[in-house]
Amino acid sequence: MNAPAGLPRKVTVLGATGSVGMSTLDLFEQAQVEVEVVGLTGGRNVARLAEQALKWRPALAVIEDEQGLPELRDRLRGSGIEAAAGAGAIADLAAADAQWVMSAIVGFAGLAPTLAAARSGAIVALANKESLVCGGPGLLRTAKLAGGAVIPVDSEHSAIFQVFDSRATAQVSRVILTSSGGPFRTWTKAQMAHATPEQAVAHPNFSMGAKISVDSASMMNKGLEIIEAAYLFAMPPERLEVLIHHQQIIHSMVEYADGSTLAQLGPPDMRAPIACAYAWPDRLPWPAPKLDLVASGPLTFEAPDLTRFPALSLAKAALSAGGAAPGAMNAANEVAVAAFLDRKIGFLDIAATVSETLERMERDGDLVGGANGDALETARETDAAARRIASAVTAAFSAAR
Repeated sequence: MNAPAGLPRKVTVLGATGSVGMSTLDLFEQAQVEVEVVGLTGGRNVARLAEQALKWRPALAVIEDEQGLPELRDRLRGSGIEAAAGAGAIADLAAADAQWVMSAIVGFAGLAPTLAAARSGAIVALANKESLVCGGPGLLRTAKLAGGAVIPVDSEHSAIFQVFDSRATAQVSRVILTSSGGPFRTWTKAQMAHATPEQAVAHPNFSMGAKISVDSASMMNKGLEIIEAAYLFAMPPERLEVLIHHQQIIHSMVEYADGSTLAQLGPPDMRAPIACAYAWPDRLPWPAPKLDLVASGPLTFEAPDLTRFPALSLAKAALSAGGAAPGAMNAANEVAVAAFLDRKIGFLDIAATVSETLERMERDGDLVGGANGDALETARETDAAARRIASAVTAAFSAAR
């Protein structure tokens, strides 16, 4: 298998120690592509970041948790690899001389480095959906003006990207994002009220980080993806739908005005959309798992239950409201998920926290967005305000338990 000529050689992986980051490096190894890893970043897993750095030999390895810097330096001593720490160092690395940047830092923390990568003119492989939810279409404009692009890595958005005809946007009737339904797909609301963090992170098809797994369980991940799809593909809320497809063979679909529906299919493996984002518009040969529709068995579909999973309606409402609402929704969700994982609130309190936070901010006129013209600073102001309110809401839920 020969890789196409002209693929990006200099790459940076933001969030290298997480599941998407590890899949990215594994893909490079499996495909035997010749890449120069400019930099790697991790959150708190110093041992894994150091191991990756010693293998891929980047010029710089950055750990987000500054307390981990002494250990990282110790593990890299004598290697010639520079070590740094903190959010500022990650943003600086994201703006460094790379042609292709994997953005896989979880949560709002990924926005600043993703914007930095976009400003550099690199191709940004976007696995951090919160960056687009909070940064809005401005992130896409920034990349385009710098001569780069944003290519989605979420399996759903990668699927849409591959079958979406950007020349015929007006002829798209619906964009249909598929969802596994998460671990609570068949649970009643009463059962979900007593769900534990361990049950919520037990995704049926993927091994992911705790926060992403809880978002899957609440279907907030799909709510975030609705907003992301609206921005990526210039689609209004009424043309965006979610369909439960727990086998996750069909990753998403695009329906056109002539009745044709195009779908992208494949085994549930994150390396496939990463390969697409790396090589697009070419295809990267690698020993990928092949789809066997006979062995996979019947494919089933069902409509999402908006009563049991209100996050979907919250996301569509935030998208319709525009302004700061999507960013506020994301911030409130991050606070609520953290409180749930700390066993301070119940599972159903997550969506309730988001709803209450948005209601309070709307009532106080805090959802119109900042007026200072700085997209990152505006997003930070919204994030901070929503976190303050969401923290008060979760504290009240915790006290009532």
